[in-house]
Formats: sequence, structure tokens, C-alpha cells
Amino acid sequence: MSFGHDGYIAEVMKPYLPDEALYMLRFHSFYPWHRRGAYTHLMNDKDAAMLEWVKKFSPYDLYSKGHSKPNVQELKPYYDDLFAEFLPEKLDW
Repeated sequence: MSFGHDGYIAEVMKPYLPDEALYMLRFHSFYPWHRRGAYTHLMNDKDAAMLEWVKKFSPYDLYSKGHSKPNVQELKPYYDDLFAEFLPEKLDW
């Protein structure tokens, strides 16, 4: 596994999000694992439990995007509330 933007955002979010969310962030692009069942011989019990969360997140990943651009002004209040619920006003980068 290389360390890219998925691993980076998972590291940044460690103080703020539960393990389930961190696994979703870190491994959502690791398609051989969560779509094809590869590398299961390397999993521990926690990885096995977290795999289900990664699979649940998968439908909302890259290939789930629609053809029309979302209305940011309509969505902004929803995401502002969501961020406020889980994250502090200022993140430690």
C-alpha cells in the first residue's frame, strides 16, 4: 500500500472520527480487497470487522457520482451541520 491522499486524510481525521470511518477513508480505493476479496489472508480480526464498513461506503465513492453538478448552496447547510457534529471548528493539520 502506498501512502497517498486516502492515507493522509485518514491520519488527519484520527483524533476526530471512529475507526469505522477511518477505515472507510483509508481503504475505499483498495478495490482488490473490498470488491474482489483479495489479501484476506493478511487480515486480522479488526480488519475483517472493518471490511463491512468499507463495503458500505463503496456505493458513495468515485464511481457513484452523477452526471449533473450538485447544487452547492442547497447542500452546504447539510454538510456544515454534519461537519459541526463530528469535527471541531479548527482541525490540526
